Amino acid sequence: MKFLERFALVIYSYIILMLAIVASLLIFNWIEFETVTEMVEFLIKGEISSKIILGLNVIFILLSIKCIFFDERSKEVTKESQGILLKNENGQLMISKDSIENVVKNTAAGFENIKECNTRINVNNENKLIITLFLTVNENVIIKELVSNLQNKIKQEVKTISDLDVEEVNVKIMSLQEKNKAI
Repeated sequence: MKFLERFALVIYSYIILMLAIVASLLIFNWIEFETVTEMVEFLIKGEISSKIILGLNVIFILLSIKCIFFDERSKEVTKESQGILLKNENGQLMISKDSIENVVKNTAAGFENIKECNTRINVNNENKLIITLFLTVNENVIIKELVSNLQNKIKQEVKTISDLDVEEVNVKIMSLQEKNKAI
């Protein structure tokens, strides 16, 4: 948040706090209504104070409109959650991150030594994918060989199905699980 927005939020919070305190004092009859109306009338009718209040009101109205209609974070979250937009001369194609995750999980399911697979998909500015896998694998597996084969297969499958380039396939082994023994 920028300094000006943060400063305006602090001022706005103090004004709301003061209004809440005055309203509470009025409700409990600890101050008289006439006293409050006299103070408000003095502030509004005063030559300098009315200009200050008007300026603050304009600033708060503009900041409120900005916060309501132009929230940048919600646009980024919406764009990121939608997926990857591909354009060509025939039109557009939106590939959701869920679709890519399904491709990755199905590819990982094809490896018998992988017991559990969770994924996270990130997209860089060039629409290249960075895929992170969180795996639970069998205990007696050669991890380096499994990961190398998995990375190559995922890159190949994602490219074949979606025509998207995979920049990285990062693998994190979360745990080793004992292979089920036949009884």
